[in-house]
Amino acid sequence: MSSMSEEQLCQLFSQVGFEDKKIKEIIKNNKVSTSLALVIQASDALDSAPLDKSETALLHHLATLLKGKEVEGIDHVSKGIHSKKLTSNLQVSEALKYVESHPNNFNNEEFEKASGVGIQVTEDEVKKIITDYLNTIKDEIENNRYKMVPALLANVRQLPQLKWASPALFKPIIDAQILAMIGPKDERDVVKKEKKKKPVKDSRVDDKKKNVVEKARNMFTEGFLGDLHKPGEEPQKWDDTIQAHREFIKGKVYTRFPPEPNGFLHIGHSKAIMVNFGYAKYHDGKCYLRYDDTNPEAEEQVYFDSILRCVKWLGFEPWKITYSSDYFDQLYELAEKLIKSGYAYVDHSTAEEVKAQRGVKPDGTPGGERFPSPWRDRSVEENLTEFRKMRDGFYKPGEATLRMKQDINSPSPQMWDLVAYRVLNAHHARTGDKWKIYPTYDFTHCLVDSFENITHSLCTTEFYLSRESYEWLCDVLHVYRPAQREYGRLNITGTIMSKRKIAKLVNEKYVRGWNDPRLYTLESLRRRGVPPGAILSFINTLGVTTSTTNIQVTRFDSAVRQFLDHTTPRLMMVENPLKVVFDNLPDDYEELVDMPYKPGNDAFGSRKIPFTKTVYIDHSDYRDEPTKGYFRLAPEQSVGLMRVPFNIKVKSVERDAEGKPILIHAEYLNDPSTHKKPKAYIQWIPESAKYNSPVNISEVRIYNQLFNSENPSAHPDGFLADINKNSEEVVKGAMIEPAILEVKAKSPLNMPFTDEQFNIKEEAGNETVRFQALRVGYFCLDSDSTDNNLVLNRIVTLKEDSEKD
Repeated sequence: MSSMSEEQLCQLFSQVGFEDKKIKEIIKNNKVSTSLALVIQASDALDSAPLDKSETALLHHLATLLKGKEVEGIDHVSKGIHSKKLTSNLQVSEALKYVESHPNNFNNEEFEKASGVGIQVTEDEVKKIITDYLNTIKDEIENNRYKMVPALLANVRQLPQLKWASPALFKPIIDAQILAMIGPKDERDVVKKEKKKKPVKDSRVDDKKKNVVEKARNMFTEGFLGDLHKPGEEPQKWDDTIQAHREFIKGKVYTRFPPEPNGFLHIGHSKAIMVNFGYAKYHDGKCYLRYDDTNPEAEEQVYFDSILRCVKWLGFEPWKITYSSDYFDQLYELAEKLIKSGYAYVDHSTAEEVKAQRGVKPDGTPGGERFPSPWRDRSVEENLTEFRKMRDGFYKPGEATLRMKQDINSPSPQMWDLVAYRVLNAHHARTGDKWKIYPTYDFTHCLVDSFENITHSLCTTEFYLSRESYEWLCDVLHVYRPAQREYGRLNITGTIMSKRKIAKLVNEKYVRGWNDPRLYTLESLRRRGVPPGAILSFINTLGVTTSTTNIQVTRFDSAVRQFLDHTTPRLMMVENPLKVVFDNLPDDYEELVDMPYKPGNDAFGSRKIPFTKTVYIDHSDYRDEPTKGYFRLAPEQSVGLMRVPFNIKVKSVERDAEGKPILIHAEYLNDPSTHKKPKAYIQWIPESAKYNSPVNISEVRIYNQLFNSENPSAHPDGFLADINKNSEEVVKGAMIEPAILEVKAKSPLNMPFTDEQFNIKEEAGNETVRFQALRVGYFCLDSDSTDNNLVLNRIVTLKEDSEKD
């Protein structure tokens, strides 16, 4: 880089956003100021100046590391800062180390891995890692007490799995854990100040760190899932129930995903799918897809089909597909066995009477005195007779139920004589009209788990209380008792997941349907273009704990954006085209420009784009009167077209009746002797009949949040009053380069992500035709799109703050 004067450096630093006081400080160090000018120009930051303070601080940090030193590939670090992939001093330092050590063999995936791009360590994860570490040296802590805190802080900073965590979290967590472990400070902790000695490394700590590193590879080896029992070690009341189970599983994990086919799955279910299928897959086990089809009134074939489609879309293949209805005969036999054992009775109480028996007061509040049903003490013979009358259609719905005789005095509501069977005169899609009675979830779930030899019955924490009745029923029937274990569910803020509320949105035409891209059903996310691997990667970063995970939608979008950045090609698209004609070029001028689909990644390949006499740019890339920091096309201000050798310059502008530019007459400045590197490059679409360019887009659908608030259900006027009226914007008249047709023909590209466990091979569909529209966002073809009528969905913005730009 040619040397710049002090005045030029000051102007450059001011242009990108440095304050005058800081500029004066930087200018004092010639090496640092020279390096700062270099990294600013290498980052392409001038095009979007002024920058925010965090970005200028990181660029300055990089310059202080360089101090005038020239490093091959420094532009990768600069651009990493500008794209907000590198967001801390540590990341910048590690990124610089990588490019310095790889001058001739730079690999973008290795670079991002070495610099911690996209790695997020949550506060819960930090707490778990620190707690595990402290427990390994508990004896030493109890002996040395608070004197160990400084050494502990130093050692924690060295734990490799905390490398990218915020150091601000360490001290408060250590203090809280030490307090819980040994209590508050006392006279033993009041000591005279001594010279600090270097903490002696404990070999046990080193060994533990190695073990943690070995385990901390994915969510199946840590936290809730990492602490689960081994298959075949499920606790049993009866010793004889486990042997046949062990012979069946042969030491393998058996799980199941048991959805009710009464609606469409949503983003929360993706966690349940990944937990159950993923845990079995990781341990080389088996996972059933089991439809819990015990409520035929609410079940439809469309739900069955969608559930299987979504499971496969997320990359999982069921070991077996089963239905609760497969076991109706066995369940009925066990219901009679329950009656014969004295643990069930036929009850004729009304719904209101049952509530009263369970302590619900007349005003609807709980806390009243509980009491048994008057039918509770029927004889076994009478109960069998009445139950068979239920089976044979003698009773109408609501006139009789089979209830389990549990413990009405138990503090747990799950032991207050739950219903096992109810009368339901409904046609069943698989069993037809055979049954007039259907088992409840509380009766069915644990027993079918037992039939299928489930080793880990994994469910969300709202079923925690159900564990008692689950185990009770298996024990009184003397069958194998699967181990139910509960983890926290996944919630996304700013949306709704209630089937009833989504149905209202659909039925009242607020959205296009159950797969509207603004919803968070899995069908919606698929249609919007979200890759399945991005969803799994997102869940993996959250981990699995017993706490409910409430995640802002921006964090989900960030994970999707990161996945797309690695796996999608880049194309030029203009949403609001402005025609540009080069008067100094002949009508048949054609100059082929080679443009990579993804700079820095040869695996994507490249395409040839013809630069011709007429091109289209976006209206936003031209201004009659440029403002400070604007470097795109304007009168008296030339600009570069991406990958085109020379700059272009405005000669004159044609306008419509309202004065809006409709045609720019320009000059192609193709004289090498006068060429200067432009301060900005803009995208363009050529006009060429030979290359079928441009490709016109019927609609570009820009999706924003469907609701205005984080909690739509909390709106005083109901969730419908919280709908964002601008949740969908439709742009017409956009253009895209003809390479979109090549991308479409080759899709799904199935390009690899940085973590191979999330490389899911997708089947072809409009949603798999994904690309990054340069400077605009990530897009895919919508299901409404046809060969002659292109419709695009915006998947996510190009960066989180794009709405503010």
